Amino acid sequence: MRLTVIGTGYLGAVHAACMAEIGHDVLGVDVDHEKVAGLSEGRPPFYEPGFEDVLTRALDSGRLRFTTDLREAAAHGEVHFICVGTPQQAGSQAADLRYVDAVVDGLAPNLSAPCLIVGKSTVPVGTTARLAARVARLAPPGTRVELAWNPEFLREGFAVDDTLRPDRIVTGVTGKAADEALRRVYAPMLAAGVPYLVTDPNTAELVKSAANSFLATKISFINAMAEICDATGADVATLADAIGHDTRIGRQFLNAGLGFGGGCLPKDIRAFTVRAQELGVGPAVAFLGQVDEINQRQRSRTVALARQLLGGDLTGRRVTVLGATFKPNSDDVRDSPALAVATELHRQGARVRVHDPEGAAKAVLAHPELRCGADLLTACQGAELVLHLTEWSEYRELDPVKLARVVRTPLLIDGRNALPHDAWRAAGWTVKALGRPAPPPEEPRQAGDRAVEPLRTLIASPAASGSQASGVPSPALPVSPVGGVSSVSGT
Repeated sequence: MRLTVIGTGYLGAVHAACMAEIGHDVLGVDVDHEKVAGLSEGRPPFYEPGFEDVLTRALDSGRLRFTTDLREAAAHGEVHFICVGTPQQAGSQAADLRYVDAVVDGLAPNLSAPCLIVGKSTVPVGTTARLAARVARLAPPGTRVELAWNPEFLREGFAVDDTLRPDRIVTGVTGKAADEALRRVYAPMLAAGVPYLVTDPNTAELVKSAANSFLATKISFINAMAEICDATGADVATLADAIGHDTRIGRQFLNAGLGFGGGCLPKDIRAFTVRAQELGVGPAVAFLGQVDEINQRQRSRTVALARQLLGGDLTGRRVTVLGATFKPNSDDVRDSPALAVATELHRQGARVRVHDPEGAAKAVLAHPELRCGADLLTACQGAELVLHLTEWSEYRELDPVKLARVVRTPLLIDGRNALPHDAWRAAGWTVKALGRPAPPPEEPRQAGDRAVEPLRTLIASPAASGSQASGVPSPALPVSPVGGVSSVSGT
């Protein structure tokens, strides 16, 4: 089929290349001339594993090209996908739909043949109906244009696989022609047995908002439990394992830590709340305000823990933050919890260095006050505190013995509860993490303990006559609450 994909950010560029990969003739459209030129030459504007290879194959096949001309797009497409951003409005928690509206305003007057416009962007419920009225007003008289909504469920870092092998496809349509067209678009996925759910546009729009709200709630729930664990000495990781065995709950997204961020979850749950209030059902999702507050509080709790560990004052202290992106396998630093912590540490006087395998350049662009090092060991040189805040595999594979040689103080906050704490402690590190209790101190060895039984035998033997032995217990690390945050560490 002849498809256009309007908007070439994470969603649009990946969707365009993957649709060409499965055999469609695709025209990608964007207002950014530099981005269009780069994509046309096979240079992605972002880091996404596997995307550059798919892009190159699609371009080489001749099934994918890019333009900045909406008139060309209008003439090309049987199906037009809207993939532009819907960020949070300035000064409001509502979604900013100006880019979606601009696509319709630019596309509709240039349509001359029957076609289908399909939204993939995350939008407030009711958007399809509003846009349909807009298209009817702007399209040339007699031009048959249908609208449908087909929400995306991409995970940054897995976007290519999620597009080519989705766990489900949801379409909100109002007529048979739209349904048939979308079934043709996704024919290879349907042949592979991917679940295909057909519903009305309102339900399709709600699916994405509901899914993101549920995931955010689950993450904030376990982080709320981490606060309870800090107050009681309980272990949130064991708690998560225990409740995760309940099939009604499940273990996924029950990893306590710094919380969620990025360009989707935070702004989507806020926009959902605003839309519910507009519909007069605000109390139904009022709990999402608490979900958001808990998530934001994890950032301040991490800063408070860092301040506590450094004696209550961050001024002049050398701190290294491992991670700048909001999640691994991406260079996206939008609403990054790691960067939020790094910038607050800097604001409170710390000398902060940030390392990230892919996101350092964008981090410096967004926060020029921060210093970002390309080399991990150099970034950690002389650090008095290291914070692990984005769970890149590169950090999980770090050698704590080697790293201990370059820092000033082997002190670690594992903000993602993702590192092997025992191995780090064995290398001499003090490890702290939200929701995790301090390990118990070693018990002094007594003469009657099994552990000293071989020693007793040796002393009792004739060859050992006159020898003496004594043991010195290891000192326990003090645990004291400061600023309302308990000193905690992993096991």
